Amino acid sequence: MQYLALIYDVETERQTWSEEQIQQNMDEYFSFTAETRANGQFIAGDALMPVATATSVRVREGEIVTTDGPFAETKEQLGGYYLLECKDLDEAIQLASKIPAARHGTIEVRPIMVLEGH
Repeated sequence: MQYLALIYDVETERQTWSEEQIQQNMDEYFSFTAETRANGQFIAGDALMPVATATSVRVREGEIVTTDGPFAETKEQLGGYYLLECKDLDEAIQLASKIPAARHGTIEVRPIMVLEGH
């Protein structure tokens, strides 16, 4: 079964990190990615640009309406994701706990809905 691990943390906190902290964090992500690839669990994963680059899109009365930034104001911002193949939710939770941001942010784990015939 596929699970999406959404990575949330506070962007502004990362701005205070030293170069060494940034490199250590990236090394931890690279290590997690390599481990899940080697185990056949990695399907996809990417980091996202900062939330300030986001554009929210809505259609209201047939008109496209855009606003800068995310739809909701939150303490933590979506910073990236992993799409993982896991035998069950327990395995997905165990993998999510290894994502570096789990120590200072939140990892939201959601099963992928399989739509037959599409």
